[in-house]
Amino acid sequence: MKSVKLTFFALAGALLLAAAPAHAQKAPAVTAQAAPAAPTGKPSLITWTAESHDFGDIKKSVPASHDFTFKNTTKQTILITNVKAACGCTATNYTKTPIKPGETGSVTATYNAANAGAFSKTVTVTTNDTDVPKILSIKGKVIEPQS
Repeated sequence: MKSVKLTFFALAGALLLAAAPAHAQKAPAVTAQAAPAAPTGKPSLITWTAESHDFGDIKKSVPASHDFTFKNTTKQTILITNVKAACGCTATNYTKTPIKPGETGSVTATYNAANAGAFSKTVTVTTNDTDVPKILSIKGKVIEPQS
């Protein structure tokens, strides 16, 4: 009797193990997702007076600003659609009105000099005439004020 019970449980266990994959919940299929498409258009034809600025040495706790200016040298009205700093330590402001051909506009980058040391930051500018953003850069060195 004891061997019959043992055989019965062994058979039941073997059946459960054999049937488990058939009843197991199937995992959803993993599909490869394409990376976001890289911009395919041509760069904007607006003319920037400078694309980078070196503040040099600036005092700690004294924000430093630079105006990046550009001229609309295209044949259409330009609108800055987005300006984004690479981090929260840089604030931005920009011309929000349409810039007609021949007119100028600007993007202001203000670095919050809270920490001593060298820095290098970027500001990404998107306009309505292209899907290729313009990357502006600022750099410098924050120094402790002398007492």
